[in-house]
Amino acid sequence: MSIIIKSEREIALMRKSGRIVGAVLDTLSRRVRPGMKTKELDIIAAEEVEKLGAKPSFKGYRGFPANLCVSVNDEVVHGIPGERALREGDIVSLDFGAIYNGFHGDSAVTVGVGEIDAKTKELMETTKGALEAGIAAARAGARLGDVSAAIQGYAEGRGFSVVREYTGHGIGRDLHEEPQIPNFGEAGTGVVLKKGMTIALEPMINAGDWRTRLGGDQWTVLTADGSLSAHFEHTIAIAEEAEVLTVRKGVYA
Repeated sequence: MSIIIKSEREIALMRKSGRIVGAVLDTLSRRVRPGMKTKELDIIAAEEVEKLGAKPSFKGYRGFPANLCVSVNDEVVHGIPGERALREGDIVSLDFGAIYNGFHGDSAVTVGVGEIDAKTKELMETTKGALEAGIAAARAGARLGDVSAAIQGYAEGRGFSVVREYTGHGIGRDLHEEPQIPNFGEAGTGVVLKKGMTIALEPMINAGDWRTRLGGDQWTVLTADGSLSAHFEHTIAIAEEAEVLTVRKGVYA
């Protein structure tokens, strides 16, 4: 495992790419509405990131055909935007990355479409809380398992399940770097976190069972039992306390 420690200059560049990602997601979150097609969100993402002087990280990555991952209801992650129209009561996970001056930022947020029910709100709030618990545990001198266990404990303690087949990851000059960061695990295990590491934490939490299946497009990941799923993500830099690089300012920040 080769883990890259970033310099202060490199983290400053990642801070810029992170702010761009956060700004794009804030715009997208405000624009979500019943009746819009998911491809409209992809168009908005492309326009906004260009205005901000960066490029989308996902377009063409391993053949991914869009700028933005849009995953609706039982879609966990990697949904391809298209002709699907959002409906009142849906939830939509928006996962976006940007590259600025050679460095990536990556973040995700789950947004309600119009009015959503109480149980769905609880799923979203739990997923966001699980991310916050992971961030709080991610500090220099802690172990990777401390972060994973914090995420898992928060979500499962509230009656939800943690997706196990997909993980967080290191990030920097490459969109995906070492280490992989499971959203489940045992505290006190794994590599020691060091100042200058930059990682993306991204709990994907299901209302039902944790298992998933791959959709027919060979990209979209869905819950195996058809239950709802939510996804929140931030890119962070490790220090005495973690610094969130993909800061958002909107209602879903």
